[in-house]
Amino acid sequence: MGILIRLAVSAFTVWLATLVIPGITVEGDTGRKVLTVIAVAAIFGIVNAVLRPIIKTIGCWAYLLTLGLVSLVVNGALLLLTSKIADWLDLAFNVDKFWPTAILGALFIGVVSWLINFLIPDRGDRDRKKKDDYRRPQPPPRQQYGNYQNYR
Repeated sequence: MGILIRLAVSAFTVWLATLVIPGITVEGDTGRKVLTVIAVAAIFGIVNAVLRPIIKTIGCWAYLLTLGLVSLVVNGALLLLTSKIADWLDLAFNVDKFWPTAILGALFIGVVSWLINFLIPDRGDRDRKKKDDYRRPQPPPRQQYGNYQNYR
């Protein structure tokens, strides 16, 4: 269920990016747009899940040198790659150019997705919180050494 919520959030943010960022377009009637945006969100998620760890490993020095700012370029490149894959699959999703469209689009999608995922907690997050509550050690019981009144 959590993956469907994340897919819906990603699809919503991709749709918002098509409205806000000029140069990111989805064409077709309403039904086709909805299916295209959902498919693009799934493709973007798969591309990020497969390629991002490889890119971070290979380009670790670039992340360190730029204090993480190269991630904007990487995210933009992954969004542009998603656009190319969508084109190969005959989906009506297009990102015009790398700068500024892909980079701003990836930044927008990332920030809005983070914000929505922050506001909508995942079920796994709630389960982890419950498990953490049980793992906390309980304080030792108070030991009674007697009552002061008993010594009078």
